[in-house]
Amino acid sequence: MGRKINRFSYWLRRQSHFPVLLVGAGIVLLLFFNEETSVARTRQYDSEITELKAQIKVARDSAEFYRNARRTLMTDAEDLETVARENYNMQRPTEDVYIVTD
Repeated sequence: MGRKINRFSYWLRRQSHFPVLLVGAGIVLLLFFNEETSVARTRQYDSEITELKAQIKVARDSAEFYRNARRTLMTDAEDLETVARENYNMQRPTEDVYIVTD
């Protein structure tokens, strides 16, 4: 048994670069478990990026909706009148407006 261990030890010293492997393993461990570059922090950043992209999409959709509404109000007089009457309780001089609340 001792002879096999000696032969394996000799082979390991001659064929492999054990110190290089140890240093490489140490670097890999530092990359995975270091506080600044850890896998957990990378996952956290990825989830934050996904959430922020979703917020950006919602904001762009909302901005597009309001741009279209503004464009419609600028070009269509009937829509402008409807908005003025419904949202701001405006009236023509000859009309009476009754506001019904629930």
